Amino acid sequence: MSQIPPLLGDGNGKYRVHLVGNSGTGKSTLGAELASTLDVPYISLDALFWHPNWTCSTNEDFCARVLQCLTENERGWVVDGNYKKCLGELVGERATDIIWLDPPFFLYFPRLLMRTFWRIIGRAEGCAPGCVETLAHVFLSDDSIIYWAVTQHRHVRRRESDNMKRWGVEVGGIMRRVGGQGGELKAWKLAVANMVRER
Repeated sequence: MSQIPPLLGDGNGKYRVHLVGNSGTGKSTLGAELASTLDVPYISLDALFWHPNWTCSTNEDFCARVLQCLTENERGWVVDGNYKKCLGELVGERATDIIWLDPPFFLYFPRLLMRTFWRIIGRAEGCAPGCVETLAHVFLSDDSIIYWAVTQHRHVRRRESDNMKRWGVEVGGIMRRVGGQGGELKAWKLAVANMVRER
């Protein structure tokens, strides 16, 4: 049995990668890094969904903006974010690879707290232009990313575990899970970099 490559691609050297996982698991960081490695655009769904002052896009507008970004970049892309309720399979059905980032909660939650702190004091960029994180927004808002990460951890894990049963590379699909405490992700990124160098 041949070894499964770290990314499948479309068979013609093009990679359309969708990164999924709970808030704070490292999707944005990996997305920018992976896009650089593959030399394709990085597309943040957060940046497309949120307008200044945390104004939500309508579903119609959001879907149109996402579809435009995908179709404008035929040579490939890396998209990070979930938004299944709004987008359905708009991204997933166009992806050649789906990567589920699933580090332990105790590992990524402190990093999320630290990232949020840096954003509150203005030392790190927010998730979208004009969306400033404040103490009130982070701890008292219905959109609190801290609350969301805590309450969605098990839900996301259940959902993506079910998706792995249907779409995992082990069963002939395009989805793989990258978990562990950092070693698995590091090894996978190295494998991707080696694959790109050798092609």
